[in-house]
Amino acid sequence: MPKVGDIAPDFELPGTDGDFKLSDHRGERVVLLFYPGDFTPVCTKQFCSYRDRQDDLAALAATVVGISAQDVSRHNEFKQANAIPVPLLADVDRKVAKAYGLSQPIVGTRRAVVIVDEEGVIAYRHVHLLGLDFQTVDELRDALGSLPAHAP
Repeated sequence: MPKVGDIAPDFELPGTDGDFKLSDHRGERVVLLFYPGDFTPVCTKQFCSYRDRQDDLAALAATVVGISAQDVSRHNEFKQANAIPVPLLADVDRKVAKAYGLSQPIVGTRRAVVIVDEEGVIAYRHVHLLGLDFQTVDELRDALGSLPAHAP
């Protein structure tokens, strides 16, 4: 399981806004929101909270994406039904969740936030023990604000 300070495992996944490759986003911070599944109660509450504060979410100065094991068509349904403001990536075989140490039998993808810095290094990692809560926009902002400034 990669830790803070490790190089983030690169990946490419299909998503609601097209393909997303982590290494294409070097030079910017990327917030990876791992979550168990579309249309589940806590995940719906989580992503609707981001929708309700999408101006604050957009002000984070980071690329934010959701990652779970449903396919793109299911992600599109979830995104459209709830006006989700971030791309949702389809990790159908859970290879990315496994690479980040966030896949468990029965549970599937664990709820977690991983922030990858401008250099492609894991700068922040928070795994929710039970998956019954999630990080708010304010907590994401605070996590990003706690990271060292990157020299251009």
